[in-house]
Amino acid sequence: MSDGFDRTALKARLTAARDGRAVDKLLTAVREGRVQDVPGLLKELGPDDRKAALVELKALRTEVRGWSWSRWNEQVAVQKALRVAGAGCHTGAAAAAAWIGGRDLNNWARGTSHFVLDVLADRDPAWLGDVAQRLAERPAVAEGEYRLVRELVTRSGCAVPTTDGYVLGWTGAVTGRRLLEELRADPHTPLLVPRILDMIETPDRLTWSVGPEAPTHWPTALAKLAAEGVLDRASLVDGCVARLLRGGRARDLRFPLALLQLLDPTPEERRGRTADWMGMAADAPSPVAAYAQEVLAGLAGVGELSTAELAEMSGQVLFRTEKKLVRAQLTLLTKELRKAPGAAAELLPVVAEAFGHEDTGIQERALKLVGRYLPEVDEQVREELAGAAAVLSPAHREAAAELFGPTGLADDLPYEETLPPVPEPRRVAAPAATVAELVEDLVTVSNGRADATPEEFERALDGLVRHAHRNREELTAAVAGTFADAWWAGEEGDPRDHFAHATHGVDVVMATLMGRVRPSRIHDARVRGRSPSSCVHGALDAVVDARLWEVAALIGTDRLPFLLAAPTWHTGAIEPSVLVDRLRAYRDAGIEPAPTDLAQALLRVRKSDPSATEAAVGASALGTRAGARLADWLTADVSLAPGLRFLARGQGVKEGTGSLADRFVLKIRERRAVREEFPPVFRWLGGTGTEAHGRCHHWIGERRNWPGVVPDDRETLAAWLLPVLAGGVDWDERGTSWGMAALAEAGGPVGAATHLALALALGSRHPEDRLNAVDTLLVLAARGDLDPLRLGETLAGLVGEGTVKTSRLADAARTAAATGAYGTTWSVLAPLLPTLLAAEKPVRGLGELLAVAADCAERCGAGGEPAGLDAVADRRGSSQLVVQAGRLRKALRAGSSDIPQRAGQETTQAAENDQ
Repeated sequence: MSDGFDRTALKARLTAARDGRAVDKLLTAVREGRVQDVPGLLKELGPDDRKAALVELKALRTEVRGWSWSRWNEQVAVQKALRVAGAGCHTGAAAAAAWIGGRDLNNWARGTSHFVLDVLADRDPAWLGDVAQRLAERPAVAEGEYRLVRELVTRSGCAVPTTDGYVLGWTGAVTGRRLLEELRADPHTPLLVPRILDMIETPDRLTWSVGPEAPTHWPTALAKLAAEGVLDRASLVDGCVARLLRGGRARDLRFPLALLQLLDPTPEERRGRTADWMGMAADAPSPVAAYAQEVLAGLAGVGELSTAELAEMSGQVLFRTEKKLVRAQLTLLTKELRKAPGAAAELLPVVAEAFGHEDTGIQERALKLVGRYLPEVDEQVREELAGAAAVLSPAHREAAAELFGPTGLADDLPYEETLPPVPEPRRVAAPAATVAELVEDLVTVSNGRADATPEEFERALDGLVRHAHRNREELTAAVAGTFADAWWAGEEGDPRDHFAHATHGVDVVMATLMGRVRPSRIHDARVRGRSPSSCVHGALDAVVDARLWEVAALIGTDRLPFLLAAPTWHTGAIEPSVLVDRLRAYRDAGIEPAPTDLAQALLRVRKSDPSATEAAVGASALGTRAGARLADWLTADVSLAPGLRFLARGQGVKEGTGSLADRFVLKIRERRAVREEFPPVFRWLGGTGTEAHGRCHHWIGERRNWPGVVPDDRETLAAWLLPVLAGGVDWDERGTSWGMAALAEAGGPVGAATHLALALALGSRHPEDRLNAVDTLLVLAARGDLDPLRLGETLAGLVGEGTVKTSRLADAARTAAATGAYGTTWSVLAPLLPTLLAAEKPVRGLGELLAVAADCAERCGAGGEPAGLDAVADRRGSSQLVVQAGRLRKALRAGSSDIPQRAGQETTQAAENDQ
């Protein structure tokens, strides 16, 4: 009998209400960051409720991404809970893996992995295996969350992942004092070790600088496992050889080389890979090449290397620059020729490859070896060897002439200095004529791209201003379409302040054009600006940002039709007459110049331009305040270069503890016009008369737009670059000489700051930075702006106190001389040598520097002995220092005493040589 009461419907409503409360509890726990409560709350939910919860979790995840830094701790806690909750709510393996490995959620993975495993405990093994494989394909997740992925692999029984990320995670997990035991017990070891040898970059744990006896030394552990049969030895040998042949950084080859040496290939394995050893000897980094050379020498010693193979291998090794390898190869050739003199016809032409080596000692050794076996060859080979002797250093020409006769060795032509062509200023291309062309320019420079040149930046910024003034609607539509996915292109009214900490280049202007920057942000940035008090580099950044904020404030209005400060030359400089024309156009349109734009234009105008005087008259005739300021600026003989003091070693911000950057003390002289008439962001250039140390307490990096602030004042730019360059000498910073090219091409006089900057760059730690310095040295010499005496004396002080390493300077000098600028290089070394030769203790590496000096003196016919040379040359012994001092003395005495007043007096430009 029914009473009309539906118990089934009531039960369903009660269940739904209960489940709804469970979903709310889960979401509350996630919002409160209670990750430990999430697994238990998930167990109360069915499939439908998890699906419903997932919708809310996704929305919360999006919301949390936009939280400001002020909610950092809350954000971290919520993201941890989100990671676990989302993992339990997803039903698809792909979606679950994407959620678990999400970058924003994976940042805090280590504290949540056990919770993730808990919520996935009831899933099907095949599903877990799918998730594991997908996570393994995410490099950061596979490495950072290796134990999570490994546990999923174990639970599912799926194939062991062999992705780079998973292997990196595995090597990090097993490395420890029980490495050998861990590897021996791990069933994955035979699968993953061969995979290591296939990787482009060797895992860090395998490159640690520990000895073979250390318990964490991977090569030792793997060699023992190979001996035990746990690993297949033959496969490891094959893998090591293949990895070494592929080449790469020395760091990445350290592990396979050490492992191969410990595996100690058998004579059969060595014989079967002759071509491989020859390839390594020719092209591999020095340690690998040395090992391959040793193996080949062993094969030659037992008659397993043919004369043709020895000749081929020797030609490749003798072409290398490493002295140790070349000497070892000459030793091997000497032994083989002693055993088989009849091979001289085939081997001596190869020995002659060493005639062109930069080390004159190696040249001498090769020449003596050729001379010893020259009677064994016919006339044709003899003529070939005589021709090769033409590249010998002049120090060995006499010995070569005695051996071969004067044919082909006489060098009666006058010395001719070779310097690069003087760089000609390039005009900046006109702004984009169409919106489509402008958008291409904006893509090139967007997001403050480091590879965008200052010229590209300025052209894009000026084009943006011009088109926003003429056809804003078309430009806005084009920017909206092209940058729809830009990081700043959120919905209108987006509460996030994307430009609170930086302008990000032209992006702030584009975002303003699209209404994505709050007016209050622009106002605050213009009023407050950036404090330049920390260092000069912070002030330079502030200048660049101030221009962008001003453009952002005025973009698309009648107050900014185009930029006055847009450069006309690639250096950032403006032609005076062009600036006068621009100011005239502003006057005729009844527009008052924007303060920051005008100030930057004045700093960029070329005072040294021949038209400057005429332009000053034209500017004065404009009858405007801006015109009068330009006229005064063009006629005033004002340099903004700060006074520079370079403190003695050991002095700095704190007495006795100063690093190199601490020792630069700049005094920005007072310039009343700048302090009174320029906007606040520029007034530091007008100085206060107080001194400030050059040290920077922030990462400088590469700021390509700095030179454009004062492109016509080289000494000012040099002073700004000094602390940057110090990082390349004192520390292991790369790319610190990025500003040298701008310094070489800038306008203005050359003084102490420029030569100090050049000296530091020549002593940079990294070869690529020294190469930039060499280019600058040669360009300054070609322009007639180099003072060799000042540079040499500056280097003498830096080398004498140990700031600049002699070996680095020798490398830079050798590079400069090798371009054909022997006279220029000698003119810099000549004033440097007396200080080093007079040192109480021999300067380390001085012999190498003397070798470069001797080569220069021999080739350019320099004369005049530096003080102290006799004393060193007359010492007993056969060290490089004594030998090269004697060689330099001999060259100087034989050379002409008529040293050119300016190196490169008889200059052949590189461009002419090419023709």
